Amino acid sequence: MPFYVYMMSNKKYGVLYIGMTNHLSRRVYEHRSGLQKGFSQKYKTKQLIYFEEYETAYEAIVREKSMKKWNREWKLQVIEKFNPSWQDLTGLFNN
Repeated sequence: MPFYVYMMSNKKYGVLYIGMTNHLSRRVYEHRSGLQKGFSQKYKTKQLIYFEEYETAYEAIVREKSMKKWNREWKLQVIEKFNPSWQDLTGLFNN
């Protein structure tokens, strides 16, 4: 079973949310439906703009924690390289 580190946003260059999950499509649905209380619901981070896949939960957790410590510029650079148009990537996977 793959694990994912992902970023959600409310718009291009907007608020960024970084998370980790073992079921990306379900997690995106939770964000969009407002089922996630707190930061994600408050800032309406509903667009999947970035994700990485890992074989183990440990790898994904380490990466998520690392990325959360990055400054905003580093986060924007990785998004721009992976998804320059900031399109919603939800349709690229089925898990």
